[in-house]
Amino acid sequence: MDPILHAFAAACTWQVLASTVFGSVVGVIFGSIPGLTFSMAIAMVLPITFGMASEPAIAMLLSAYIGGMTGGSISAVLIGVPGTPSAAATVLDGHPMAKKGQASLAIATATVVSGIGGILSLLIMLVSVHLLARVALAFGPAEITALVVFGLSTICGLAERSLLRGLIGGVLGLMVMSIGQDPLDGEARFTFGTVTLLQGIDLLVAMIGLFALPHVIIALTEWRRGHEKTLDRADVRVELPGLMLLLSRWGNILRSGVLGTVIGAIPGTGGPIAAFLAYDQARRFSKTPKEFGKGNIDGVIAPETANNAVTGGAMIPLLGLGIPGDPATALILGGLLIHGVQPGPLLFMEKPDVVAGIYVLFLLAYVVVIALQLFGVRWFVKALRVPPHLLSIGILVMCAVGSFAIRNTLFDVATMMVIGFLGYVLIRVKIPVVPVLLGLVLGPTLERESRTALIMSEGDLSVFFTSLPSLIFLLLAVLIIGAHVLGNMRAKAIVAAGKQKIDERRA
Repeated sequence: MDPILHAFAAACTWQVLASTVFGSVVGVIFGSIPGLTFSMAIAMVLPITFGMASEPAIAMLLSAYIGGMTGGSISAVLIGVPGTPSAAATVLDGHPMAKKGQASLAIATATVVSGIGGILSLLIMLVSVHLLARVALAFGPAEITALVVFGLSTICGLAERSLLRGLIGGVLGLMVMSIGQDPLDGEARFTFGTVTLLQGIDLLVAMIGLFALPHVIIALTEWRRGHEKTLDRADVRVELPGLMLLLSRWGNILRSGVLGTVIGAIPGTGGPIAAFLAYDQARRFSKTPKEFGKGNIDGVIAPETANNAVTGGAMIPLLGLGIPGDPATALILGGLLIHGVQPGPLLFMEKPDVVAGIYVLFLLAYVVVIALQLFGVRWFVKALRVPPHLLSIGILVMCAVGSFAIRNTLFDVATMMVIGFLGYVLIRVKIPVVPVLLGLVLGPTLERESRTALIMSEGDLSVFFTSLPSLIFLLLAVLIIGAHVLGNMRAKAIVAAGKQKIDERRA
């Protein structure tokens, strides 16, 4: 207990508290602006920590990471554009809630469950860091490929009216992310001789275009035609989630938190995969699955709990093995090394006080981030009082700036515009954009890991079936796809039988 008590004493100093608040504010701001991710927030505060003591420096890095992950829900709910890729699934029900005047409830609930998910992941990390680190290390390319295939099977549940149209959307997303240089052998693909396309399509640029521009076009079109829909000012109110609302969803929160922690512990996966899998599982366990996508609070709780549980999960291989699972934890690893902290098994034996300090600073960061976002809810929801056509212009400017900031090139701004117009066309022809997003998010991981597995096995496809975790994920994917196909066939048969009975009565 002595290391924990010393860690709490160190966390109560004004330097640590000030660093945590500063990192949290930067993280929330970067996370809530589309195009400015928490990785950018960590990269920005990292140079500031060079001349600081280790405790305030680690506190600033962790709070920027956690604040950025949590802040992505703000823009996802208010304007329907995810601030970070991990908040993409939050858009599906968060923005419809905002349209119904429940933006404050959606943001506040997302904030609270984000904290619960993060703290749950911390508890799991405390009791099983070594075990989960070994399990995560056992996940090779074949296992991650199977996990991604399982994630792609959720397209069936997100396909809305037509499974075929959902599959078309998923394939389009996979095609877009294949543009550019081959990740393994460097061959140019679908570049048409254009040098600028060699860098490929950035995921954030594609996401911003897919969600933001169709919203802008629709808002301006409705305003031009005089059909603009505005929220009554009385509907834009501050509303926090009650204790009974959270307790009634304890199963969803617990399931999503554990799922997010486990996926976060697997290097190369991350928040988007965890969020979409949690969303799909919440819909499957729900008594009202048809309400998902229309403003169901469970559709906000599941992805936000899962993507914040990823933060604790990602720290497991980082602390236990010294292996970063994504760019954000790689930056944190750099910060730890600069301040003389060498993650790995020896860290737990030689410096238990440092490990205890990281745990306490992780907890402190979540407390501060939750307090900041709950305090800011009353200011966030005021954005909904702006007329939609004026708000859409601000969204367009913000998305253009965010797209440019990712790689400092106007090509990304033009790409965002092109993908946005394509997204608008897809909406007009009733092809759902969520499967497109899923293809965008999971496509690069699927290609990289599957080809790596085949290279390692010298082209032997049995590599995907000889591992137990891989086999389990593939069987689950087959079962999910089969269940959806049978369900669609049964629904069509019921509709056909109903029409036949009506025709017989008329005859």
